[in-house]
Amino acid sequence: MEVLNVGIIFSKPLYYQQYSFACNYCTMKRHIVCLILSVLLTFDLCFSSNILTLNQGSSLVQSRNDQISSENGVFTAGFYSVGPNAYCFSIWFTQQSVNQEQIIVWMAKRDYPVNGKETKISLTESGELHLIDAGQQIIWRTNTESDLPVSLQLKNNGNLVVQTPDGDVIWQSFDSPTNTLLPGQFLTRNTKLVSSRSGTNHSSGYYKLFFDNDNVLRLLYDGPDITSAFWPAPWEVPWVAGRSSFNNSKLAVLDSAGLFLSSDDFSFKTTDYGATNYRRLILDVDGNARVYSLDQAVGRWNVTWQALVETCRIHGICGANSLCNKSFDDRRCSCLPGYKMKDQADWSLGCEPDFKLSCNDNVEDDVSEFLQLPHVEFYGYDAGHVQNCSYSSCAKLCLENCNCNGFQHTFQSSTGLYDCFPKFLLFNGRRADDFQSPTYIRLPKANITSYKEGNSGLHCERDNVIALERSYHKHNEQKWVKPLIWATSALGVVELICVLIFLYKTKVRSNGATIRRYIEVATGFERFTYVQLKKATNNFNDEIGRGGGGIVYKGTLPDNRVVAVKCLKLANQEEAEFLTEVSTIGKLNHKNVINLWGYCAEGKHRMLVYEYMQHGSLAKNLYSDELDWEKRYEIAVGTAKGLAYLHDECLEWVLHCDVKPQNILLDSMYRPKVADFGVSRLINRDGKDDSKFSKIRGTRGYMAPEWVSHLPITSKVDVYSYGIVILELVTGKNPNGTFDTNGDNYMDSKSLIIWVKEKMQEADENISWIQEIIDPCLNDDFDIYKMGVLIKVAMQCVEDNIDARPTMNQVVNLLLSHNNDETTISDSL
Repeated sequence: MEVLNVGIIFSKPLYYQQYSFACNYCTMKRHIVCLILSVLLTFDLCFSSNILTLNQGSSLVQSRNDQISSENGVFTAGFYSVGPNAYCFSIWFTQQSVNQEQIIVWMAKRDYPVNGKETKISLTESGELHLIDAGQQIIWRTNTESDLPVSLQLKNNGNLVVQTPDGDVIWQSFDSPTNTLLPGQFLTRNTKLVSSRSGTNHSSGYYKLFFDNDNVLRLLYDGPDITSAFWPAPWEVPWVAGRSSFNNSKLAVLDSAGLFLSSDDFSFKTTDYGATNYRRLILDVDGNARVYSLDQAVGRWNVTWQALVETCRIHGICGANSLCNKSFDDRRCSCLPGYKMKDQADWSLGCEPDFKLSCNDNVEDDVSEFLQLPHVEFYGYDAGHVQNCSYSSCAKLCLENCNCNGFQHTFQSSTGLYDCFPKFLLFNGRRADDFQSPTYIRLPKANITSYKEGNSGLHCERDNVIALERSYHKHNEQKWVKPLIWATSALGVVELICVLIFLYKTKVRSNGATIRRYIEVATGFERFTYVQLKKATNNFNDEIGRGGGGIVYKGTLPDNRVVAVKCLKLANQEEAEFLTEVSTIGKLNHKNVINLWGYCAEGKHRMLVYEYMQHGSLAKNLYSDELDWEKRYEIAVGTAKGLAYLHDECLEWVLHCDVKPQNILLDSMYRPKVADFGVSRLINRDGKDDSKFSKIRGTRGYMAPEWVSHLPITSKVDVYSYGIVILELVTGKNPNGTFDTNGDNYMDSKSLIIWVKEKMQEADENISWIQEIIDPCLNDDFDIYKMGVLIKVAMQCVEDNIDARPTMNQVVNLLLSHNNDETTISDSL
């Protein structure tokens, strides 16, 4: 039995009063009863505790309801129930709110709740904090081994710390916030707030508050398929929004008086500024950042600041093909006419068409028409922008594109003309009286007059409850034997089920084993179990990457190989289908393509085991001082070689479809390897000229124009994306939106291409223009001829005309032909 021997707090007087009261009425015949009562009370004192300090070798056990408190009693840490027999080790305000809720401010491993039975948090003799589940597996740890004695304490400000006797903190919860920032807790370049999934589901949601690459504090919607920043307003440059990107500290903090300061010059004061109230800044489930202050008299948390007053401007709040409607302090979601909800319990999944719409190449005979929605705006996801465009021309433009779902016909008061914005995705929809222009959505012509807006009465509230799905089951506490007749009947049913399961499993295992043996022999990589990868990754604790395809963790195999384990979002995919796809990836073998060493296909788990790349992605290194011009040139050549191999040399024709700096990884020598085929398509060589894709793929800023122009998708989409990457590599300008050195011209991918073209045309025979567009991080230390070659190749790759773009093999030859030849640069430019 573990003993918690420091700072134990319990209500002795209460227990002794109860014990004394019972014994005063005891007679000689009740001595045994009194003795039992005394033992039970003593047992309860020994096994249920609330402590101030946890020493090494001691534990907080969930089944005993052990907790640790701050000295002022404001905060409590312990196991918080997040579902049936599912718990997370958490910190909360001790005082309950007016509706009897515990206000959670931090959780450990909130996406992986633990079973309540025998779960505990232990401070080991080595100084590490371990969260151990019912199976005695370490779910989470602090990696804080220390030669000095340490203890665990909950500070008065809500910070849980592992510290030495001298007060030196070697780990603190303030360094890993979940969705809440407490006064005095810093938000830094390495931390972010992530909303909860719903009011009752505390796992990670879709909204993030963090410092972006431009050093500006932003709110981001990071949904299953779409990522979009919405605060500050995405159409405003930082300084118009009162922000400064010219800093590198990336630091923000809320103080105890209610003043918030950020290194990007953003600041605010709460409405109760100066009052001595308890406060918390939280990223709510609806994507809005708010500060709540506690009215202690009634136990109510009042909003004293929020980032967005007009909450319908929060992206993703109602999902695709839906509208957010503001009504006083309430917000309602409704599907567009002709659409229906995907999931009645979750508006974030949006709506889907309740009709079938076929495309007709002849616009005059088209089977679709447009329905006007007054005062409706859909921000972003335009298939283009046409100025001075009439309604009929705009409608015709949309009808000519099978991917166009509608258009916005907007009056520009500055010019007195109408602009056309065809939409390939109806997302971030809102209805607002201050938005004067209508939106027109595409619907079947035959019965367009019958469509009316539905679901308008459904609320889209902050605390929308989404059922928490967990696999935990309560332990059966019934100990008595069932009547014999019920036991006999149940036994018969169980025996029948077991026989059927045995026959089915035998067949499945036989088929699965055959496939697995074939895959392992054919590809040379091995199959791992879920337990093996869980152990190798320290229970999936060291996250090194995250994307639409899944999360990547660093791990170490028993043979000391360091690996990257990617957990895929393919829970519904059959094992045989998964193995067939993996076998194709496993056959790829090139020094500039990431190596796949193994896989896991067990139950609902689908994982890939890759070689580990020490320097991470090109995106993480691009804006640092680590990449000189020589490394950049070699990265361009190596990436081109990898893509050329995928397109023309491997057994299957592979389109990557998402070439960007995040998917180019660098090894210890900064040599590149193309990675992440999560959105790629494997297409037979015979069919590569007539490729059909069911949806748009890729990342904004790097996507070829044919994705939205109804043109065939070929390997040239990767060539275009490669060209954008090279322009970013050379100029240091992000194609998703940056400003030139004078802070005047906004640079997205299109304007970046135009800017480089203009510089080339102005220069004529003079090559000094190259110096004007090279990344300032190089400090004029580069080979002007080699940089000129990269620019020339990149500009060929980003031609709008597909036929004018080179193949990746031609790109490799162009780069290698100039590798040692500086005399031909003038001619090539």
